Amino acid sequence: MASEVFLTELQAEASCPLCQDYLRDPVTLDCGHNFCESCIQQRWENLEDVFPCPVCFHYCPDGNFRRNHQLHHIVDIIKLVPTRTERKQKEEILCEMHNQVLDQFCEEDAELLCPQCRVSSDHQDHHLVLIESAAKSHRKKLKICMELLKRQIEENIVACRNEVSKFLEESRKMENFRMGLYPELEELKSFLRNEKAEIKVRLRKEEKVLENQLAKNKSHISNHMDMLKNLLSEVIIVCSLDDLDLLSRSENIHRNFEDLPSPTVISHELKKESFTLPPHYFGLQKMISTFHADLTLDPATAHPSLIISKDKKNIFRTSLPDLGNSQTFAPYAAVLSCEGFDGGRHFWQVEVKGRGDWSLGVCEESYYKNTLISPTCENGCWSFELSTRDIKQDARRMRIGVFLDYELGEISIYNLSRRSYLHKLTHIFTKKLMPYFSIRVSSKHFSISLVTIS
Repeated sequence: MASEVFLTELQAEASCPLCQDYLRDPVTLDCGHNFCESCIQQRWENLEDVFPCPVCFHYCPDGNFRRNHQLHHIVDIIKLVPTRTERKQKEEILCEMHNQVLDQFCEEDAELLCPQCRVSSDHQDHHLVLIESAAKSHRKKLKICMELLKRQIEENIVACRNEVSKFLEESRKMENFRMGLYPELEELKSFLRNEKAEIKVRLRKEEKVLENQLAKNKSHISNHMDMLKNLLSEVIIVCSLDDLDLLSRSENIHRNFEDLPSPTVISHELKKESFTLPPHYFGLQKMISTFHADLTLDPATAHPSLIISKDKKNIFRTSLPDLGNSQTFAPYAAVLSCEGFDGGRHFWQVEVKGRGDWSLGVCEESYYKNTLISPTCENGCWSFELSTRDIKQDARRMRIGVFLDYELGEISIYNLSRRSYLHKLTHIFTKKLMPYFSIRVSSKHFSISLVTIS
């Protein structure tokens, strides 16, 4: 019995893992596994760059392998050995309970029976067959099981190869996406340096997640393949046994095959990275023409030190009058526009002249009703301050643009004279907003003019 098992194992080692037949023109891969030359070439057909071993998935660069002449001779010798030794006269095996020859098999209980066992109450209504007939039937079932196991192993090999292909494809997509981002980031390097670093970190984390998921999937499939191979090896050995041993072990194999779980493969969906560029990146002129708001100043909200022109487009700074105990006006030299916004996108331009400190922005409609509070975001006023005191004489005339995106909650300030981005204010807006213009008390001979686009 041991020699038959040994011969079966030897014949299995001399077989190709792909075609399950004796190795023909055997070749050996870098990982040490052997295949028929035609089988491995057929398996690697249409593959590029990566040539995985069908057994262990070791990557074989350029699809290289070497011919194994010694193994070729060994296979030729093994072919000459009979597949089975001549059957010896079977020794009669007696029933342990009744000491009679076992001659029949109970299909319901999967038990070998003697004549006295057959007439017992335990098996009277059961289907009984001769041992040879039962062994033939079970051997046929085991061969079917063996073919199914081989097919499942092949399917798992294909599934694992697909997982590797998916990973490589997703990695290429990541690389293409990364290479597409970098040129745009370089154009705004001074502004987007931090964004670039954060995106690289997120992409690397996503790649790590994908790598870990692939490793888990490969591990699950590999473990499942080991189970299949172990069961296949057991089926091959059992098929080579005599009828009695085959019948005594086949039920357990059937049960293991039926209870064999499927490998757990978890899919992973690549998260697409994105980033938001400042609106002026897509063209200030288009943004101005699309969202331009024609504003007028509201004299009723103007500080006493400010003079509003008749056309309500210009603000001039004068000396601050003595207000006494009056609290009618805010202590900040500011004025609001007549127009307000409670949604949408709006762009307005101003031109500033002279030397001094000034600020632009928006405030809530209710802000000016409380004249004692300072203009801060906590109090419902979002403004950007700038000074022209240190600017050269010939550059004390600037055009400034203000862009409000109400739903996005952003206020962007631009230096239109230099076509550059100055500042951004963010908040979740819920109330009506009024454009805000302020000239500081220390500023003299200074003016702000609303620009009208014809």
